[in-house]
Amino acid sequence: MPVDPMLQGLVTGFAVEAQEVIQKVTMDLLELEREGLDAGALARLYVRLGRHLHTLKGSASSLGLQDLGDIAHKLEDALAPLKASTRKMPRSVVDVLLHGLDLFMLRAQAHADGRGDALPDPAAALAQLVAEGPPPETVGALLAGAAPGSAPVEPSATPEENALVEAASALNPQDAVPESADTGWRVSVRQVTSLMREVERLREVRLRVEERGRELDRVVTVLAKQGLLAETAEARTLLSGTSRSLRTDGEETSDIVDALEDGLKAITTRPVRTILDPLQRMVRDLSRQLGKEARLSVVGSELSLDRRLLEKLQGALVHLLRNAVDHGLELPSQREKAGKHHEGALTLRIEQQGNLLFLECSDDGAGIDVIRVRKVAESRGVVTSDEAERLNENQVRDLIFRPGFSTRSDVTDTSGRGVGLDAVRASVEGLQGRIEVNSTPGQGTRFVMTLPVDLGSSPVLVVRALEQLVGLPMLAVEATQLARADSLRIGKRKAHLEYQGQLLPVVDLGARLGLRALAPPVEGQPLLIVQSGGKRVALGVDAVVGDRDLVIRPLPSEVRDVPAWQGAATLSRGELLLICRPDWLVTESGQAAVAAQRRALVVDDSLTARALHRAMLEAGGFSVHLAASGARALDRLATDTYDVVICDLDMEEMDGTQLIARLREKKETSSLPVILVSAHDSAAARERGMAAGADGYLSKRECAAGRLLAEVLDVMSRRGGRA
Repeated sequence: MPVDPMLQGLVTGFAVEAQEVIQKVTMDLLELEREGLDAGALARLYVRLGRHLHTLKGSASSLGLQDLGDIAHKLEDALAPLKASTRKMPRSVVDVLLHGLDLFMLRAQAHADGRGDALPDPAAALAQLVAEGPPPETVGALLAGAAPGSAPVEPSATPEENALVEAASALNPQDAVPESADTGWRVSVRQVTSLMREVERLREVRLRVEERGRELDRVVTVLAKQGLLAETAEARTLLSGTSRSLRTDGEETSDIVDALEDGLKAITTRPVRTILDPLQRMVRDLSRQLGKEARLSVVGSELSLDRRLLEKLQGALVHLLRNAVDHGLELPSQREKAGKHHEGALTLRIEQQGNLLFLECSDDGAGIDVIRVRKVAESRGVVTSDEAERLNENQVRDLIFRPGFSTRSDVTDTSGRGVGLDAVRASVEGLQGRIEVNSTPGQGTRFVMTLPVDLGSSPVLVVRALEQLVGLPMLAVEATQLARADSLRIGKRKAHLEYQGQLLPVVDLGARLGLRALAPPVEGQPLLIVQSGGKRVALGVDAVVGDRDLVIRPLPSEVRDVPAWQGAATLSRGELLLICRPDWLVTESGQAAVAAQRRALVVDDSLTARALHRAMLEAGGFSVHLAASGARALDRLATDTYDVVICDLDMEEMDGTQLIARLREKKETSSLPVILVSAHDSAAARERGMAAGADGYLSKRECAAGRLLAEVLDVMSRRGGRA
């Protein structure tokens, strides 16, 4: 069966990916033959095995390799009677599955080599594969330890397969992708990653050079203000020449960094369309198979992403689209009765904002039937009836991601095995991402995946709220303007901005971050039009510092789930800059939830320390306010109430022990829990802090290791606070 020439490169990549998956399946099969595995370990192996086979089938079908899809489907059939087993897999079944995997890989490699049109029809091999596999009743006997009716037939290959084996016998697994010595080199992932890190270091050097140039210009300006003194004339001349040379060197360094980054991106990335284009064929074929009509629209296919990320995402996208066609879209006649177009609409939307990638897969089908999902989950044992009764609608919809869940009562080529969406969630979470589902009955379903990407730099707009610097992904900032009275509509609770014929809600960044009370925008205040997921707001900031080209890194695992932040970057002088999530800014729920949260006040004269402490506490559900000195903390405490105070021990204006003394003097704050944090981890510093009346003491190293939240909760519990 010949492959479309446009897809030949993808088929070659698929063969490499299939070989990796088959190696994992082989190891799982060998593990399943072992004695002594407990029921939990066996269940996990069977679930993982089913996922891998389902992925092989879906990926092969998406490339039009129906022979491979059929083989994978037969392997799933052989596995199906065993999935609920609590005993090891019979050796005869393992033999059949391994033989089927060999057949799959041999044919996949032949397709990759362009020999697909010379392959024999797989019907005979499939028939033999089925004949060699024990029927379900025999599998039951094998699992029970009884002797089957006849000895299993040892797997053997057809003459055509023997020819394939002979052709592939000399093939090294590492040589799956043909490569000529004069057209390229083999480069390991570690080498490429190391080079990327060096480019990042060079980019930081470039930023420091630019900062040094600005400092030098300020020195020249200061000297110029002193007048044309003979004593400074030579110095001014030398400094001016050095400044010009430094500026030229900085520009050349910038060009080199940009060229290196572009070269690395060309090597390590590929356009998203390379994995999305084959999905069009898959949607068409699957729709025809099911008697449905569907059209797939793709938005954002021009993006280029890390090749490794794309390879891992391909299987998830295949599962989501197959699920949408099979379970989401109605038959044409049903759609017309409901007043819809007979052709269903599927949409894949891909958007990158800074170091976050958003993938949305939506359909305009019937939506998720919550009542049916609840009943099926109970009948399949996914949840108990008591658990099901306590679940709200969102939690019920989340059940579709559970292993073993399927609303199909029979097994088809596309569904019914309870494998699919659980594999999607496993893939996304394996990439440190998350997946959410939203559905409206009769209107459709939308899956949204959010994933971190860490290749190269991103344009970031740096803004200021009070004294806090915050980064915004430039791709989310649509426009900037100054607030004017004639374009603002200020109500009792909310303010709106008139923008391009729409009224956009005004969000005060300082208030949203908990740095100050909510206040309407003032004349001349900068307003940023921020968009995410089709929503827009006018974001009020105190100042726009400027745009920077920065590498955004994920936050530590302890604070990675904080909804406000998507990562952090380093500025030219080493300052930490937290990057705000645009989707958090445009959602109205973020501000409303603050009132019911526990409240913490962080007092530290280090901007970096304040940002890190705040991120960790917000991860634990706290609403956090910040103060840069003891005096500002006292001002805060005079107007607001808090459940706990985290304070730096050593501050210039008023240190932590002095602040504690002031707090203990007043009746309303005398029992307020206070935790001191210090760069000093000595016994003397700890004793000094505790003697001053602190309820807890942590070194900043302990805070960075994730101890802060646990210490706060422990101290609040001992003090009788809302822990």
